[in-house]
Amino acid sequence: MNDFISKRENQSAEFKKSVGEWKEIVETISAFSNTRGGEILVGMLNSGKVIGVKVGKDTIEDLTNKIVSNTDPKVYPKISVEKVKGKCIIVIEVKESAEKLVLAFGRPFKRVGKSTVRMSKDEYERSILEKHKDKLQFDKQICEEATLKDFDWNYIKEKFVPLYEKLSEKKITGNLQSLLKSLGCIREGEPTNAGILLFGKEPQKFYMNAYIALARYRGEEVETKRLDYKEFTGNLF
Repeated sequence: MNDFISKRENQSAEFKKSVGEWKEIVETISAFSNTRGGEILVGMLNSGKVIGVKVGKDTIEDLTNKIVSNTDPKVYPKISVEKVKGKCIIVIEVKESAEKLVLAFGRPFKRVGKSTVRMSKDEYERSILEKHKDKLQFDKQICEEATLKDFDWNYIKEKFVPLYEKLSEKKITGNLQSLLKSLGCIREGEPTNAGILLFGKEPQKFYMNAYIALARYRGEEVETKRLDYKEFTGNLF
């Protein structure tokens, strides 16, 4: 602890004089959560001088409640009290959020050097898109009504695998289900939209417009009378 306190504020360390700065503490927790995590030391000056903080019976509980109540999603940091040079220091340890979308008072913050700054609207929107990219991309979504039984396993084994091995020049060693999972055709044990379109027995059962229609007309203009017309159904292959 003494070695740490001898350092200055940086991207992962913030000093606060007292718990009276709790609003700034909550904003810094958002920033650390949305960046790389960090520690907030309460009872210190910006210069690194230890001034200590008075810790009463309800100090930690009250600070915890303020943090939890004003972060979204709620953050439950590790809070401890350390003795440094005979004075009490409150140490708040904040982990990096996997989603990096933690708000403080309804606003997103980030850490830039030793400063806590508010994210721009564009940055926040990009973070939201990144978080939901799998949900936004149709091919990666789970086909809600389909099960693994809707795959044409014979086609996969007899047609697709030989072609895959030939083109990739690699021998498939795992089972067919593992192969489809690695290709993004199975997610959370269920077929994805891409999986059903590529390998489904009857994709049109789930996507009525998933077919190709070809028509042939006399000359270069589309006329009312067709010379030939055919619809191609089945999987994409």
